[in-house]
Amino acid sequence: MTPLHELVAAGQSPWLDFVRRTLITSGELRRLIDDGITGVTSNPSIFGKAIGGSTDYDREIESLASDRANHDALSIFEDLAITDIQMAADVLRALYEATDGRDGFVSFEVEPRLARDSAGTIEAARRLWARIERPNVLIKIPGTAEGLPAIEQVTADGINVNVTLLFDVEAYAGVAAAYQRGIERRVDAGEPVERVASVASFFVSRVDSAVDAELPEDSPLRGRAAIANARLAYERFREVFSGDRWERLEAAGARVQRPLWASTSTKNPAYRDTIYVEELVGPDTVNTMPMSTVDAVRDHGVIHANRIASGTDV
Repeated sequence: MTPLHELVAAGQSPWLDFVRRTLITSGELRRLIDDGITGVTSNPSIFGKAIGGSTDYDREIESLASDRANHDALSIFEDLAITDIQMAADVLRALYEATDGRDGFVSFEVEPRLARDSAGTIEAARRLWARIERPNVLIKIPGTAEGLPAIEQVTADGINVNVTLLFDVEAYAGVAAAYQRGIERRVDAGEPVERVASVASFFVSRVDSAVDAELPEDSPLRGRAAIANARLAYERFREVFSGDRWERLEAAGARVQRPLWASTSTKNPAYRDTIYVEELVGPDTVNTMPMSTVDAVRDHGVIHANRIASGTDV
């Protein structure tokens, strides 16, 4: 058993924050799943590095670019990325089925330029969901004020959502409420909710990077803000997904919108390279890690169940 398996046993899903064509075709993704990885996240930056930093896609790009009437740069990117997402989802499909739709997901993001466009985000999410055509895909929507109506609507549509770019606990509470409203609409309409999945991506290490920059070098508070902030978000999660309102939805088969800890690579070399994993272990959570952090956790991660609730000092 690897420390990644220990995370799963503790109720947390370890996901890989990386995707690339050869990760899938080489069998490496399958080996990572055997080691305990249970999902994959992506973003435009990850795809940009994968496409621009390798020759994996060159032949396909040339073929697509030759049809200039139907393929501009954005559509070429989308064609390439969606193929990778579909392939990764197919590799993870057995895990999705084995966990009754709880795990085995791959995330794909709507265009970042739609972050302030509710109607555009809804249209894009519906289009991507239909085009990817995999039940174990999450459509990533930014957790902006304009994103909230989109989160509610596409959840009501039965589309799986990964709400991204959350830093503030109150912003997270608004996202969780939007998800619940979408689920309520499905329940009230007699639509199934058992396989509607959602996560709320709360960014971690970037908080320390910002706060530490404002603190003296010898401050005992350095390296503490990010984990403290995540713990407050987890407390709010447990509050929001309890009580009569949620219990009615849960009785209909609804699942909680799990907090997902993102940006969990350690930016400051003075901190333990697994700190943002080890300190945030808790039931009904996800931790998405870049490959370097996955390797560190597999090698020397120390996993304690429910550390997020029982931990004291970092």
